[in-house]
Amino acid sequence: MKRKTFNTKAFYTSLTAAVLLLSPVAAQAYVGPGAGLTAIGTMIALVAALLLSIVGFVWYPVKRMLKARKAKSQPVAAPENQR
Repeated sequence: MKRKTFNTKAFYTSLTAAVLLLSPVAAQAYVGPGAGLTAIGTMIALVAALLLSIVGFVWYPVKRMLKARKAKSQPVAAPENQR
């Protein structure tokens, strides 16, 4: 029975092919004005949605706290129809 040996040439060839196939290459493609404006608008909408969600999570609890503080500092008015 013959023993299998490690083929270094095949290993290095397949390693080189894998590195070349997985390395990033700049795409040589044209993006038209319609697709470009759509992509820009989508990015602006995404950033705006993220910022507004952060503002919403921060602003409403602060608003509630300020309203509670204001209500606590104002004296309670006595009813006027007491006899």
